[in-house]
Amino acid sequence: MEPRNKTTVSEFLLLGFSQDSENQPILFGLFLSMYLVTVLGNLLIIMAVSSDSHLHTPMYFFLSNLSFADICFISTTIPKMLVNIQTQSKSITYAGCIAQMYFFMVFGGMDTFLLTVMAYDRFVAICHPLHYTVIMNPWLCGLLVLVSWFISLSYSLIQSLLMLRLSFCTNRVIPHFYCELAQALMLACSDTLVNHILQYIVTGLLGIVPFSGILFSYSRIASSILRIPSANGKYKTFSTCASHLSVVSLFYGTGLGVYLSSDASSWRGMIASLMYTVVTPMLNPFIYSLRNRDIKRALQKVLRITLYVQ
Repeated sequence: MEPRNKTTVSEFLLLGFSQDSENQPILFGLFLSMYLVTVLGNLLIIMAVSSDSHLHTPMYFFLSNLSFADICFISTTIPKMLVNIQTQSKSITYAGCIAQMYFFMVFGGMDTFLLTVMAYDRFVAICHPLHYTVIMNPWLCGLLVLVSWFISLSYSLIQSLLMLRLSFCTNRVIPHFYCELAQALMLACSDTLVNHILQYIVTGLLGIVPFSGILFSYSRIASSILRIPSANGKYKTFSTCASHLSVVSLFYGTGLGVYLSSDASSWRGMIASLMYTVVTPMLNPFIYSLRNRDIKRALQKVLRITLYVQ
């Protein structure tokens, strides 16, 4: 790497979506609305699953964990963006940037693992229905979630510690709306080879492997559905995993679009990042509840209790 001017970095500058002051109130209102809808929607899912004993099943256990991860995922980026828009500041402290990267990787990884686990749950339910309760027992469900947390926390910690050893140049501008790892590495003056090797390895292990697991699960599910003789039976079986398939398509489609794009800092890259970091967590409660009678019934129960208490 060519030598460049080094400095002790105390903060970075996040360019965000627009530098036009006239657009800031519109962006603030838009992102605040999306954030509140996301938090409220996912909280309702968690409350519905917790309050209704009929929803104490593996599928809804994983769904409530996904809702919690989504709340945390969007909370790593949007609140800081809202503060910067309100204060007309683009700065984020060095410690704040590292912390944002860490939690972003933790909860982004959790989303990836939980979507994979949910695909496995649907595979067992559809392809091995007679053994479903034996295979997807509470011990295994808890273990799958704990392993997901352990891997996400471990990788994020290692990557964050590797970031701390880097020295940065005088250029402190990150052309994104959050501290994106790849963009921050581009500002480093010291050798980032180890960071990039780890990033590529983990992208393969935490991205490609879970996605391959999802594809395998749904290939087996599709094969089982095609063997059902009646059209009504096919529709009912497919409807049990249609919501999850929609979320997977949205999350992985936009996520892979970001990391396969040549310039993640471009408008196209930032919009794709916005889709899987903000829009997907916001839409998840609607996707899982609109065509799910059990969730609808539980949500109505939660809302009735809430109105009664008030």
